Amino acid sequence: MAKAKTVYTCTECGASEPKWQGQCPSCMAWNTLVESIEETATTNRYANKFEGLAQSSTLQKLSSIKAADIARQPTGISEFDRVLGGGLVEGGVVLIGGDPGIGKSTLLLQVLCHLGSRKNGKTCQAIYVSGEESPQQIAMRAKRLGLDASEVELLAEINLEKILATLQTHKPNIAVIDSIQTVYSEALQSAPGSVAQVRECSAQLTRMAKQLGITVILVGHVTKDGTLAGPRVLEHIVDTVLYFEGDQNSSFRLIRAFKNRFGAVNELGVFAMTEHGLREVANPSALFLSHHESQVSGSCITVTMEGTRPLLIEIQALVDESHAPNAKRLCVGLEQNRLAMLLAVLHRHAGIPCFDQDVFINAVGGVKISEPAVDLAVLLSIVSSLKNKPLESKLIVFGEVGLAGEVRPVQGGLVRLKEAAKLGFTKAIVPKANAPKQRIDGIEVIGVERLEQALNQLRNH
Repeated sequence: MAKAKTVYTCTECGASEPKWQGQCPSCMAWNTLVESIEETATTNRYANKFEGLAQSSTLQKLSSIKAADIARQPTGISEFDRVLGGGLVEGGVVLIGGDPGIGKSTLLLQVLCHLGSRKNGKTCQAIYVSGEESPQQIAMRAKRLGLDASEVELLAEINLEKILATLQTHKPNIAVIDSIQTVYSEALQSAPGSVAQVRECSAQLTRMAKQLGITVILVGHVTKDGTLAGPRVLEHIVDTVLYFEGDQNSSFRLIRAFKNRFGAVNELGVFAMTEHGLREVANPSALFLSHHESQVSGSCITVTMEGTRPLLIEIQALVDESHAPNAKRLCVGLEQNRLAMLLAVLHRHAGIPCFDQDVFINAVGGVKISEPAVDLAVLLSIVSSLKNKPLESKLIVFGEVGLAGEVRPVQGGLVRLKEAAKLGFTKAIVPKANAPKQRIDGIEVIGVERLEQALNQLRNH
């Protein structure tokens, strides 16, 4: 038997090289080439398709195509539907990733059991393909969660050809593949989870989903840095990419959409893990607000946008005298480089130095904030901690701070203010451009153009 020829495949772009190199020549990524077996069978199979001339396809005028709304199938879990853009789409492929044990399989089992139940005389046929757990383990989980799994069909299989044959025979409405890294194709010699196997299996499943109109949900593993394992092309093949986030020491879980061809990206769904499975959180803002018996310094409430949803989040700052040659700068949930920039702006334009102070910033609840709309709240919490002067308990603050000390407007200012007023906040310091022309009942809005004006509002308090 001839020895199989090995090649080195890039985990980022999927390109193959005959020898190992530190940098991939195709995508210029470092340390991404891994050893794999050359797939001669795949090359020959695809090459045969191009023998001879194929018939040309029919062209259509874009203006002649009628645009119609895409029908969606609600999952029965409103937070999951929000992230998906309203529900599952026929023929859509969803990829969901997250840390081990965070609740991916639990959520999908809840979704399948709800879709499989009879409603309005219709039954949604659902198949759960398990490549990691035995049927007994899944049955025990469904029993522990108190789910009605009578209409959910289970297939314990990791062979791609057998999975495709089963889906072609039964033609279910929805199929869950848990997980894509355990599935392998007989046409390839590499092990399950390799770059070639993940790329081939996901492409075949996506092709079948489009041809038969089956909604396919793929569960993906994540690497140490939190990104989906496997080739980068996996995220390009599918229609929707969701990430399951959360601290395993906390009962709260977040689902975030990073790609969605049928809805908005950066939407956020909030769940609580209970003994009966994942439960939706009706008021997510309450998770990120601390309840202090008395006012404390260094705490400031801000409003951030997660997709179309406004969330009230508490920003906490602790400023203490540094006893080391270099003062510490630590952020949890925010960008550390932006904190250094904001401290420089605070010194230059407000005359408040912190070079000899340790500064610690925390976004309560473990949420990660990437938008600059929290700049003003971070600075006010720092000043509050430095001066040991608490802010007003019913005050919210948002706005981007520029290097010149100006307070820039942010998107969705009116939505943020209405959400704050609904939750009982009575005063807001916002960019002047975000101040509403008409008064909002129950809340006083103060528009500022520069950082100094915002600090003056605190001194007047």
